[in-house]
Amino acid sequence: MSKSYKEIMNDIKAFVFDVDGVLTDGTVHVAEDGQLLRHMNIKDGYAMKAAIDKGYPVCIISGGSNEGVRVRLQNLGINSVHLGVSDKVEKFYEFCDGYEIKPEEVLYMGDDIPDYLVMQKVGLPTCPQDASPEIKEISKYISHKNGGKGAVRDVIEQVLKVQGKWMDDFNAKFF
Repeated sequence: MSKSYKEIMNDIKAFVFDVDGVLTDGTVHVAEDGQLLRHMNIKDGYAMKAAIDKGYPVCIISGGSNEGVRVRLQNLGINSVHLGVSDKVEKFYEFCDGYEIKPEEVLYMGDDIPDYLVMQKVGLPTCPQDASPEIKEISKYISHKNGGKGAVRDVIEQVLKVQGKWMDDFNAKFF
C-alpha cells in the first residue's frame, strides 16, 4: 500500500521549488526597457526562511533567469538558486548530492511541463491549484492555493507541522 502525502511529509528533509507559476502567479509585467517584473508572495518567503532556519535545505530550479528573482531569494538565505536551467533533473541530482539527501526525501513543487521529469524523481511531488493538468496528474499533493498566492507556504507549513517543527520555538522567541 502506498503512503499518503501526510505520511510522506514525515520523511521530507529538503524543499525544491520552481519560480514562475509556483513562487509567482506566472504573469510577468514587461517594463519599457524590456525587463520582466514578477510578483512574489511575502508569506511564501516567510515559510522558506522558516524552513531554512530549521535546517532544511531549500533549492530553486528555474528555466527563467531574472536577476531580481535571484537577489530576492538569496536575501531570504537560499543558497541554492539555479536560474536559466535547461535540465532540471541534472540540477536536482546535483542538489541532492551536495546535501547528501536522497531524492525520496525531497518535496518538489512545480506547475508546468518543464517540471514533469524532475517531479517523477522526488518523494513528494506537489503543485499549486492552478498547475497544468499533466502536473496535477503526477502530484501527490495539490495545494488549495494558486502559484504566487501562498502555495509554497502551504506545503512548507504542512511539512513542518507534521514533523512538529512549525512554531515549535515561537514562545521561546517572543514570550
